[in-house]
Formats: sequence, C-alpha cells, structure tokens
Amino acid sequence: RRIANSFLLLRFLLCRTPRKRKRETERERGRNHIETVMGEVKVDDDAILKSFFSEVGEVERDNEVVRILSCFKLNPFEHLNLSFDSSTDDVKRQYRKISLMVHPDKCKHPQAQEAFGALAKAQQLLLNDQERDYILTQVHAAKEELKMKRKKQLKKDTASKLKSQVDEGKHEQIYEQSEEFQKELKLKVREILTDQEWRRRKMAMRISEEEGRLKKDEAEQKEIWKKKREHEEQWEGTREKRVSSWRDFMKAGKKAKKGETRPPKLKTEDPNKSYVQRPVKKG
Repeated sequence: RRIANSFLLLRFLLCRTPRKRKRETERERGRNHIETVMGEVKVDDDAILKSFFSEVGEVERDNEVVRILSCFKLNPFEHLNLSFDSSTDDVKRQYRKISLMVHPDKCKHPQAQEAFGALAKAQQLLLNDQERDYILTQVHAAKEELKMKRKKQLKKDTASKLKSQVDEGKHEQIYEQSEEFQKELKLKVREILTDQEWRRRKMAMRISEEEGRLKKDEAEQKEIWKKKREHEEQWEGTREKRVSSWRDFMKAGKKAKKGETRPPKLKTEDPNKSYVQRPVKKG
C-alpha cells in the first residue's frame, strides 16, 4: 500500500510539472515585457523612481528660485514666505529649510546664487532688532489704514454695522485672519515700504547734494586762503628789496645835480611891508 501511494504521488508530480513550468515561463515573459522599453532595453524600476523624484526636486528648486527673485525686494517676510507675526525662531527654521533647496551646490538654476544671497539678506534683516522693528512698524501702519478703510465701508452698510456691533470685535478679528485681508495687507505694506524707501532715497540725495556743496565751498575757501597766503609770502619775501629801493630813492632825492634848475622861492606877503618882493633874475 505504501508503494502504491508513492507511485501515485510521483505520477501527480510528473503530470503537474510541465504546467507549472509553463505558467512560470509566461510570468517571466510578462515581467520581461513590462521591464522592456524601446529597443529591448531593460529599465530598473528603482532607477526610474529615483530619476522621477530627482526631476520633481529640481523643478521645485527652480520654482523656489523664481519665487524668491520675484518677491518684493523691500519685504524680507516675502522672501522667506512667512507671515508678519512670525517669530525669530520661525525665521531661522524657514531660512534653513529654503536655503537647502536653493543652495548653489544643490540647485542647478543659473540664478541660484542670487536667490541664495537674497534669502540670506532677508534673514539678516529679520534677525536685526532695528530693521525688524522698522518693518513691523510699517505693517502696523498698514493694518491701521485698512481698518479705517473697513470702518468707513461698514458705516455705509447698516447691516454690516449692526453685525459688527453685535459680534463685539470678533468678526473683525476673524476678518483680519482671512486670506482676503492678508492679501490686502501684503499689498498695503508694499505700498508703504515703497513710499518710505522713496523718501529715504530723496533725503539721501539731498544730503549728498548738500555734502557736495559744502565740500565745494570748502575747496573754494581753501583756494582763496592759499592764494592769500602765497601773496603774503611773496610780499614778505620782497620786503628787503622794497626797503632798499626806497632808501636809494631817498638818497638820490637829497643830492642836487649840477646844472639843475631849481624853482624860485615863493615870496609871501609881509604885513610890515607895503609891497611884495619879487625874485630878480641874476645876470
């Protein structure tokens, strides 16, 4: 009986093996067909996936470079893609994250170096207390201006006015957190920063012009004093010559020359005489 069972098992295996081999062959052909791409070249799935993610990563890096370079240059919050209420820790984390994406060693974009520099400058401004306070002051001014504008609009709309009074400021707080308000705030901050920068540049130009005028006046004054000093030195240098010439002149005036005709002495009236004596020419 044991021999009979062994014989049946062997027969079953012999009958099943060709079918199994056939199925394995078909599976192998299917796998080869999937892995074969144009020209019977086999492609590794892992390599394709890695290449795909690499291309996606490069596109994201390039897009980030374009975004940074298209940002408003006077607003460092835009460069780092942060809200105005972000803390200094948020600034450091965001800079570390974005800088790795646009670093020239990892990003092939031709303007990656420029974007990386703009990003570093934005972080430097936001970590500087004075610069950060200046920007936040302009943000506060922009918020106040938008609030005043909204209040004027609510006064015209009675229903909105009543609703705002009932909500007791809650509605306004929700509105300030809305995407619409943030867009308006962003544009208003740009407007104010542009205006302030223009004023600063005009002031700098005036200061530069004034400094230039003062330097010119100073140079002219120096030239006047220089000429005056040279004239005095020249005058002092010829003192001995002038004195000597004057002495020679005085000596020459005292000596009478031979054959020189002298003018007659003027006779004045004598109260004791009734006539005036006139000079008599000697023969």
